[in-house]
Amino acid sequence: MGGEKLNSFHNVSNSSDLDHHDKGSYEIVKVDDPNELPLLAPIVSSYNDRIRPVLDAVDKLRNLAVMEEGIELPTIVVVGDQSSGKSSVLESLARISLPRGQGICTRVPLIMRLQNHSNPLPELYLEYNNGKVVHVDEESISEAINLATEEIAGGGKGISKTPLTLVVKKNGVPDLTMIDLPGITRVPVHGQPENIYDQIKDIIMEYIKPEASIILNVLSATVDFPTCESIRMSQSVDRTGERTLAVVTKSDKAPEGLLEKVTADDVNIGLGYVCVRNRVGDESYEEARFEESKLFQTHSELSKIDKSIVGIPVLAQKLTQIQAKSIARNLPDIVKKINDKLNQNLAEFKKLPKAMNSFAEAMTAFMRIIGLVKESLRKILLRGEFDEYPDEKSMHCKARFVEMLNGFSDELQNCPQSDQTRNFLMDEIKHLEEAKEISLPNFLPRTAFLSILHEKINGISSIPIDFVAKLWDYIEHVVITVLMNHVEDYYQLQLSTRRAGLNLIEKMKEKSMKWVMEVVEMEKLTDYTCNPDFESEWNKFMAQKESFMSYVKIYDTINIGGFGSVDAINARQFPHLSQQAYDLRMRIVAYWKIVLRRLVDSMALHLQLSVHKLVNKELEKEIVSELMASNENVFERLMEESPSVATKRIKLTGSTKKLNECKEILATIMDRIATSSCGD
Repeated sequence: MGGEKLNSFHNVSNSSDLDHHDKGSYEIVKVDDPNELPLLAPIVSSYNDRIRPVLDAVDKLRNLAVMEEGIELPTIVVVGDQSSGKSSVLESLARISLPRGQGICTRVPLIMRLQNHSNPLPELYLEYNNGKVVHVDEESISEAINLATEEIAGGGKGISKTPLTLVVKKNGVPDLTMIDLPGITRVPVHGQPENIYDQIKDIIMEYIKPEASIILNVLSATVDFPTCESIRMSQSVDRTGERTLAVVTKSDKAPEGLLEKVTADDVNIGLGYVCVRNRVGDESYEEARFEESKLFQTHSELSKIDKSIVGIPVLAQKLTQIQAKSIARNLPDIVKKINDKLNQNLAEFKKLPKAMNSFAEAMTAFMRIIGLVKESLRKILLRGEFDEYPDEKSMHCKARFVEMLNGFSDELQNCPQSDQTRNFLMDEIKHLEEAKEISLPNFLPRTAFLSILHEKINGISSIPIDFVAKLWDYIEHVVITVLMNHVEDYYQLQLSTRRAGLNLIEKMKEKSMKWVMEVVEMEKLTDYTCNPDFESEWNKFMAQKESFMSYVKIYDTINIGGFGSVDAINARQFPHLSQQAYDLRMRIVAYWKIVLRRLVDSMALHLQLSVHKLVNKELEKEIVSELMASNENVFERLMEESPSVATKRIKLTGSTKKLNECKEILATIMDRIATSSCGD
């Protein structure tokens, strides 16, 4: 049925019946005495009764601001350079007086809805500022437009994108809806902003860019068309000119060469030209049309221009026909886009959280959220799954934990304290000198070993502490990300869970800091291991002791297998301590490897235990404690939507209401078209 309706409407807009009505607008009669020219009939609508309601429907859609939903409407947009005669053309079509004066008179988009009706008394009114309606008469229309413009754009000379609608219901006017835009000027006058050109250009481009827009480009016959700024703007969005109609004003001011300008068409005006004569002085509109007809009939140059492209009546006829065809062409797409947007809104509504209306619903929602949070954290922190965040590597926690632990191990291995050749035997000799006591010779004093170990542990103590801080900062990022992802729709819960999550991480971080400092202290105080690697490593180095001692007197540097090249000068300088120093160094080196490995292993175990406690025990308890402590009616607070969700719900509700109204309007008009078609 939809296709039949549209075809019916299309046939109406192109039918011979329509042409028959169009020809009633004016009849050009050639007579010998110009003073005896007959009084011309008024400009009447080129629509028949079946098309007028369609234009009304489109105007209703425009009043509902459906274009804010990204839906383009068939629109005649009037553009022109300042002083091009744009106001005169619109006055002639609407048969009313518009604001005149120096500078930019049109400071807001003026939507002009012209409607022919049989009542001899005209009806004029303005609509603006969200439904404000002001009824006016013909004498005060210009002043009323100025007052309304001041309300919208201010009392200066600035402009605004907010539109003003002028409805003209008058006998003899064409059924048209046009949008008059500010005239283009490059040089700001006193009181205008310096970027006035850019502001005007932005408004014009916003209206002429949509494919459904018909551009009525008003050009003065006194200028070269290619130099007009309005031509450049229209060409930038309509290069072929297939949706641009040009009306040439002031034909009587520059008649020479006008025929060549409109027939050569150097600026690609695809819908053609219409040449007109502006109303002069206090001429009535009937007198102006009489003089216009006379001019194009009798002037030596202008009479050569084809009568199908001259005169306001011809312009009215062309505009109404173009408008009818544009509506017919775009109506199916409008219907489709409205339906698509409604379906999109419905899908967005389904994604919004369900509004809760009772304590039980709030409690259920809370428990569900906590369950989802714990399961997400189990997957991410404990099991290493990352299907919830496939493209966010920072949320692939198992892999990141391994990387962090490897980095921690590398930092320990590469620190100065782990360089086994650094100051070879020097530290050992120094400590042996200070640890000597009255005892049998060649016994290795334990105090020397512990003092060296203590120094090395002190040297690396900041590394595990910094690592714990870095580790918990990362865990905090993961936990807060997961929490916020699951509670983003609940504003009050966002605040409480974030606070609970941060508090919990801080507590657990503090415990980890205490733990790691205890580990460091333990390593300082004792020298114990049951790891057999210590003895095998020490024995391997000690097996090279004799060869080392034999080379000390000969070489300054000596290579020890598995150890590296070392400086032998210290051993040569202190021969009485060199053997003990060598033994002490090898014990330290073998044991240091155990210490570093123990730090990394215990850190990994502590990490696993901590995240396990966090996920399975501590987080839920902390969140519940936080919620209970903050407010007795905590679960009712879950029913408060976040500002973003509430705003989105309001926006979707308004959009859906608007689109449904538009859908009903279109359904009604399509039914009328179908009924009219059946009647034919």
